[in-house]
Amino acid sequence: MLASSRVSDLYACPFCREMFAVGEVSVCPHCDIAVKPMAELPPSYEAQILEPEDQTPPEDEIVPWTYTGRGRGPLIMLSLVGIAVFFAPWLHETAPEVRTWSGFRFAQALPWLWAAGVGWFIMLGLVASRRTIRQMRGSRVAVAFLAAMVLMTVVVRLIAAVPTHPLIPIVVQWGWGLYAAGVLAAMALGFGLRFGGSVEDMPTRQSRPPGETLH
Repeated sequence: MLASSRVSDLYACPFCREMFAVGEVSVCPHCDIAVKPMAELPPSYEAQILEPEDQTPPEDEIVPWTYTGRGRGPLIMLSLVGIAVFFAPWLHETAPEVRTWSGFRFAQALPWLWAAGVGWFIMLGLVASRRTIRQMRGSRVAVAFLAAMVLMTVVVRLIAAVPTHPLIPIVVQWGWGLYAAGVLAAMALGFGLRFGGSVEDMPTRQSRPPGETLH
């Protein structure tokens, strides 16, 4: 009778998975557990090992917004500090006027210096929106380019000659904000080139069969 029954008509013990025909028993004689329709039971452990369900690859698992591993946290922090430094003192003028220019004020006078501020804003949005390892690794070039853009802007500003006037003495001194922007950009470049980390030992929040290769 059992051999001729369809799977949809069979009942099974949730524990030992011994099958019974409809109405044959109500409780498993071996486990003393109420039998249930076979179609309602999840796959057994052995079945999951032999035919595992489709799972999201570790590199495509979405990490929390608060995830700071694989360079994501440091790059977000560097971007935020870089934005703040853009509004810090970049230049101190003592003659012919006494005034201090921030990176923002400098960019209003020299538009090409906007690269040192815009680069941080774009990097912050780019890094914060990368929430899988694959996305992080795929953004390495873009993040490194943005960091290099900020770094080159600072370097060019430092080596470019300050305009002079034959009759009016101009005395200026670079502020700490300009140097800080360069250091932050160099650090971001290093982290950007390794953004996403290695494909070895990738973290996963899914239960996987023992011995599964995660790369």
